[in-house]
Amino acid sequence: MTADLHPIKEETFDTTDRVNVDPKGYLREVDTYRVTDFGLYMARGANHPKFGYLESWLLPQLGLRANIFHFREGVNQRQDYYFDVADINVDGAVWSTRDLYVDLISVTGEPIDVQDIDELAAATSAGLITAEDAERAIDTTLTAVEGITRHQDDPMKWLRTLGIELTWADSVELVPAD
Repeated sequence: MTADLHPIKEETFDTTDRVNVDPKGYLREVDTYRVTDFGLYMARGANHPKFGYLESWLLPQLGLRANIFHFREGVNQRQDYYFDVADINVDGAVWSTRDLYVDLISVTGEPIDVQDIDELAAATSAGLITAEDAERAIDTTLTAVEGITRHQDDPMKWLRTLGIELTWADSVELVPAD
């Protein structure tokens, strides 16, 4: 399979102005930001054709962004959690991410699915990221896969053992697709 070669995706999260600038540069209004001692929670609508709402936790110490995509009726995506391997930085009220290509797809109780290692390799070969970035992405991936696997393929159970209790919305209202 040929990797989809693209520059690193960067995103910002401004907790003061309650906006999220997505990787394509679109300014998105955020419904909820919540800062904890271990990360940042964000919840916002999404006018994407496949999903209408997004919840994310930025976990800088782990180099992970945990997501729940609230898919539209008829979209068949089998996942409970979607993890991006990322560099996460905090500068006052502004958080930022650099997506390091690797994604982890989780269905609780099933082996974690590691995706886009080919993209990581292609981006490294093309000089889009450094060897150090790639090594950090691989180390983060291995740590997460080992932790989740050792906790019955339950990422929330693994995170709780690290003192990280992620909370998610009880219900959301999907934003209409554009």
